[in-house]
Amino acid sequence: RMSRGLGDVYKRQTPPCAKGRPLKSKIDIIKHEKADSVEMFWQDPLIFWSIMVNFLINYQCAVRKQAKQKEKNKNGQVRIYLEAKRRCTMSEKMIENNKVSVIGEIVSGFTFSHEVFGEGFYMVDVAVNRLSEQADIIPLMVSERLLDVHQDYSGSTIEALGQFRSYNRHEGVKNRLMLSIFVREVHFMEEFTDYTKTNQIFLDGYICKPPIYRKTPLGREIADILLAVNRPYGKSDYIPCISWGRNARYASGFEVGARVRIWGRVQSREYTKKLSETECEKRIAYEVSISKLECDEE
Repeated sequence: RMSRGLGDVYKRQTPPCAKGRPLKSKIDIIKHEKADSVEMFWQDPLIFWSIMVNFLINYQCAVRKQAKQKEKNKNGQVRIYLEAKRRCTMSEKMIENNKVSVIGEIVSGFTFSHEVFGEGFYMVDVAVNRLSEQADIIPLMVSERLLDVHQDYSGSTIEALGQFRSYNRHEGVKNRLMLSIFVREVHFMEEFTDYTKTNQIFLDGYICKPPIYRKTPLGREIADILLAVNRPYGKSDYIPCISWGRNARYASGFEVGARVRIWGRVQSREYTKKLSETECEKRIAYEVSISKLECDEE
């Protein structure tokens, strides 16, 4: 009875857009209600302005939220840029504290060392002449992306620029400190005359063990130093250095942790390692021969 009464009411109501036709479906009813709402919206100023004020408030809040998000994204990008710049600057400083340049003749082939992220590294020996006409045989670590490691370069003269690095190699229960020049740039040279610049190195690091001061049988003063040179990503290279004469006396007073800057050259020397009572082995040691050094007095 109630539904029949409502139906009679809806049939008697005709919206303006129906042109006198009775409502026949729910869609017509909804259209009629919308038409009434729109007509009420325009006729009642209070409803109109309340809706407009609410719309403006919501729009203003959305604009502010969008502006805050843009500012947040901008600040995030700035932070990322500053962090990347800081790391790049730190890496550049780390590279500046360990610089070596050698010019010599390749005297061996390439032997595989290791691989990092698909990039292979190979070892090759270079003979670097001294002013005394002797030669230091210095190992270079070269990336396969820097040189064609399958080609024979024996007899070629090259200039290698890079860093003097170290790593520990496990031999049974002991560790052996291995040293080589990590090459960043290679230049082939056809002619070279200035032999005073064939072997140069600069190190800026910290004393990591007490210097060992001694004298040779002929009375020459020597001081052995182990220098820790920082590398990016929390790593360090431990470089043995040797000083002579007044530099040795000066270095003998260095304390552990003192910051020291060293200029000199990379040299190699042969020594005999006693393995047992009846067995000995010839080995090659690499070190930095110091020509000049400075220590921060702190």
